[in-house]
Amino acid sequence: MIERLSPAGVPRPRGPYSPAVRAGDFLFVSGQGPVDPDADEYSYGDIRHETRVTLENIRRILEGCGAALADVVKCSVFLADGGDFAAMNEVYSEYFGAGKPARTTVAVQFANPKMKVEIDCVAYLG
Repeated sequence: MIERLSPAGVPRPRGPYSPAVRAGDFLFVSGQGPVDPDADEYSYGDIRHETRVTLENIRRILEGCGAALADVVKCSVFLADGGDFAAMNEVYSEYFGAGKPARTTVAVQFANPKMKVEIDCVAYLG
């Protein structure tokens, strides 16, 4: 069974996608950026700030779907500037600690040129 999920209190999608999709025992969280869900607008800042806002949005989506950061098995991190890797990693480590999911990190050009980071993930709910 496939469920398209949009928990309360998470950023409104900026396009035609679901914040999360559950397929069997897996939860796929769409790419999240530094959007303040209360103000419904981007919260720009340095890479540490934007990474923290982005990971908080992922945490909210996971929790709204009955999961937690500890359930994440894979993340993809997209950076506007590869030079931000170390600073992003510092914040990322605060959220995942010892429970490190598999991860891919790439430098990209975003459709929103002000954005510094986007992260998506897959969680296992079995």
